[in-house]
Amino acid sequence: MTAVDTPGGGAMGLDGAPDPPPRARNLRRLLSPRHLAVIGGDAAAEVVRQCRRLGFTGAIRPVHPSRSEIEGLPCHRSVAELPEVPDAAFVAVPREATVEVVRQLAELGAGGAVCHASGFAEHGPGGAELQRCLVAAAGDMALIGPNCIGSLDYLDGAALWPDQHGGTRVDRGVGVITQSGNIGQNITMQRRSLPVARLITLGNAALTGVAELVEAMLADPRITAIGLHLEGIDDVAALSRAALRALRRGVPVVVLKSGTSELGAQANLSHTSSLAGSDVLCDALFRRTGMARVHRVETFVEALKFLHVHGALDGGAITSASCSGGEAALVADLAERSGLELPEFPAGTAAELRDLLGERVAVANPLDYHTYIWGDLPAQTACFTALFGAGFDCHLLLVDFPRDDRCAAGPWSTAVDAFVAAQRSAGGAGCAVSALPEGLPEPVRLRLLAEGIAPMQGLSDCLAAIRAAVRIGAAQREVGSVRPLEVPAMPTGAARQLDEAAGKRALAGFGLAVPDGRVVDAGGAAAAAAALGPPVVVKAVSAELAHKSDAGGVRLGLTGAQQVTDAVAGMAALGDRFLVERMVDDAVAELIVGVRRDPRFGLALTVGAGGVLVELVRDSATLLLPATRAEVLDALRGLRIWPLLAGFRGPAADVDAVVEAIAAIGRYAAAHAGLLELDVNPLLARTHGAVAVDVLVREVEEDR
Repeated sequence: MTAVDTPGGGAMGLDGAPDPPPRARNLRRLLSPRHLAVIGGDAAAEVVRQCRRLGFTGAIRPVHPSRSEIEGLPCHRSVAELPEVPDAAFVAVPREATVEVVRQLAELGAGGAVCHASGFAEHGPGGAELQRCLVAAAGDMALIGPNCIGSLDYLDGAALWPDQHGGTRVDRGVGVITQSGNIGQNITMQRRSLPVARLITLGNAALTGVAELVEAMLADPRITAIGLHLEGIDDVAALSRAALRALRRGVPVVVLKSGTSELGAQANLSHTSSLAGSDVLCDALFRRTGMARVHRVETFVEALKFLHVHGALDGGAITSASCSGGEAALVADLAERSGLELPEFPAGTAAELRDLLGERVAVANPLDYHTYIWGDLPAQTACFTALFGAGFDCHLLLVDFPRDDRCAAGPWSTAVDAFVAAQRSAGGAGCAVSALPEGLPEPVRLRLLAEGIAPMQGLSDCLAAIRAAVRIGAAQREVGSVRPLEVPAMPTGAARQLDEAAGKRALAGFGLAVPDGRVVDAGGAAAAAAALGPPVVVKAVSAELAHKSDAGGVRLGLTGAQQVTDAVAGMAALGDRFLVERMVDDAVAELIVGVRRDPRFGLALTVGAGGVLVELVRDSATLLLPATRAEVLDALRGLRIWPLLAGFRGPAADVDAVVEAIAAIGRYAAAHAGLLELDVNPLLARTHGAVAVDVLVREVEEDR
């Protein structure tokens, strides 16, 4: 269950690093252009206006067959008349003409194009064919779209964007890649002081996709974090490679993935397939590659803002300071739900705070410092300095400013002044967070950003952002043991299901323990039971039975010959072969372990609470293969039934044997390219050992 490095392609540069392929070089030209071509009418004119608004200093060359000028710039009649080869082009002409314009740009040697027109693959078979023509026309050019708004470069001022937007120039900031133009435009309009450095809307992503754009952003040291809004993932392997490069370079990635209710299109027989739908597989990919998933746009923005300021964190121990007991209690509740810790203060810190705050203040974390020092800059500075000195991973100041149109903000400003002074003195990651998003005014936010303090808006989103930074930090520390995914092609041919006995024999060959048993006809069942010794289990053996219990094909706890004979007679309608096994009845817990082959994600391993109620209980975790034993153990520890395995009110299970059994199942899956799905349900976790008492295997027969 270990991964293997995949060698990269490409020629080697003079410094020993691989030279990027032509399209990657062209993508860099597209994203950081020296000169632009804008092709079209009113949309092209808006691009000119937006470039000027952002202060783009390169040449802008309009192209239009009949206009003499656009926004005061002389028009060229065709792409062929351009005075230089453009690094980037914005193409806003009808869809049929778009293909020809892109072909001309490629022949000219342009870096890339943003294609604005719609009516391609999103509009049925005819549009899909036109999109294939567009891709062929682009050649080695980079191509964003079609059916997209465009891209915004707030670093150097190139706005290939035919509409309004709310961003301004920055020296450094986050990169955002979104599959929704409207969400992208909304993010530019955010009033949360998130410094956006680049924003790219993908549209149909006909040629240049998410992974390529992540790689390009990683090449720019001014990009501090990357945010991905995804509606789907087309190239899982490429995204995994890009995400792991981001981890190694210390650039955090946050994902807002829609489609959590998406149902897999493939009909499956196994319990595993009902537990490991496509969204679960996305989660597994994000965990494996250290991308922090969030579920709300607000959290997305706040997480990126925190990571821009502080980057990933080493741990989740936080302090919190407020002048309200209610706020302190709220922090405690929300931090616990977010998986963050509020440890007790070190003895020295606690003593320092008691001396400072007096006997009427209970010194605890989260700290309610009351209003005794409210508005007292030296006292608040000393208090917050003590908190920063506690050595925890992040420090929160809760502060909601009053309305500036009705109230004075003096004491609240003093609290922020004290927090800034404390952070300057003691160092460490600090956040000023308002319980309500509107509680932190923009001038305060901008000042905090300049001081290296994250201005966080909304307590829940703040804590979720900190948790994301903790998860990314843990992934960065473990990145050396993680390899990119390989997703082989789905096997073709007729699928077959192995009967239970054949499936057990196959898995036993890879080290999975199974009960002692015999396959017999009806006449041999009693003798087989006697040889094994009571109690026994009798099962109908048929490759047509996926769930034998539902069909009456399983009888448990049989102790005598007559019981065995009666059981076999009752199953006669299900077949003429029977599996008689010694019954295993000393399990600490029942688990399900399964493998599913997905066309986009490859092999996925699911572990969880097993037995007949597996879909009802739905206590499971999914990993993408190959996975390490440490990852399997972490997955087991994350299950709700982990306390049973660990010995809650009874003997503990042999967890090492459970992990080894799961490893054996992983070895079998890796060795069988024709495997479609596999269930071991239940895998009985015992005090000594683990044994698979039921197996389902569905596969395409491999060529030998």
